[in-house]
Parts: sequence; structure tokens; C-alpha cells
Amino acid sequence: MIIPIRCLSCGKPVAHLWQDYKDKITSGKTKKEALDELNLKRYCCRALFLGHIDLLETIAQFKKS
Repeated sequence: MIIPIRCLSCGKPVAHLWQDYKDKITSGKTKKEALDELNLKRYCCRALFLGHIDLLETIAQFKKS
């Protein structure tokens, strides 16, 4: 739902990179290029970004008022 603050395996802070990653992907860069530019070199951090599905807006539709 929301990207974790830190990588679950190594503990590196990664949440601040999520918006930059999304911007690079929408600008036409490949996922590999975006991750390389953000200096995410460890497999665990890369897998966290590649496997993440942003469902925040979808879930917000079903919020109780």
C-alpha cells in the first residue's frame, strides 16, 4: 500500500526515493535506469521497488466517512 520507510532486509532508508522513482518511470526511463540513477544497488532494495503496488488511491475510495 505505502512504500516502507526502510528496506525490510537491509534497513536502508528508501521511502524518500519513491516519488523520484515514479517520476522517472513516467518520463519514459526503464525501471533499471531509474533504479540505477537513484543509487539502489542492493537486490533487496530493488526488489522492494519493483514488487511494490501503489494501492493508496484505490483503497481511499472505500474509506468510511
